[in-house]
Amino acid sequence: MRIHRYFLFVIIFYACGEKKLPILGERKVIEREKEGKIVVDTIYHSIPEFSFINQDGQKVTEKTFEGKIYVADFFFTTCPSICPKMKQQMLRVYEKYKNDDRILLLSHSISREDSVPVLKSYAKKINIETSKWHLVTGDWNKIEQMAKSYFVGVQEDPNEPGGYLHNGYFVLVDKQKHIRGVYDGTNPKEVDKLLTDIDILLDEK
Repeated sequence: MRIHRYFLFVIIFYACGEKKLPILGERKVIEREKEGKIVVDTIYHSIPEFSFINQDGQKVTEKTFEGKIYVADFFFTTCPSICPKMKQQMLRVYEKYKNDDRILLLSHSISREDSVPVLKSYAKKINIETSKWHLVTGDWNKIEQMAKSYFVGVQEDPNEPGGYLHNGYFVLVDKQKHIRGVYDGTNPKEVDKLLTDIDILLDEK
């Protein structure tokens, strides 16, 4: 695959002897003065604000996921290569947590042809509820920029089947919009790890 691979800077925390998931992405260390003393703060990579439209024509923003853990990916409905495998595996996540209000799913379409009616038809085909799994579309350039925030590469390529090229990553995001894991969404063993990591994150204090 010709898409640029993003390097992940991993910070691993331990508390009370219990392992926590890493926080992925670049970090910045800043110094500030507080009560006459120099305090060091660490700013971690986080998902920026966004606004897209889901399969029901509803606006979906970062506030939709406020206080939630969620799993994000990038796909398109006519993808003939990795997307069917990805959706089969994401359905595993959906089925396990469909009754857990703490977990949501977010799939960004990278196809200009995936209109709201097309996404609605696709959602019916795979039998999912919008309240749990948002399939979103929007300005292509903004979706491309969002993909970079998730460490996912996407691009238009007329030489590729379906006309688009993208990574098959599932990205685990915590309540603070920090990325806590990236998994190969076409690999069942990787998705097994995702399911385990979601449970770890749910227990994290």
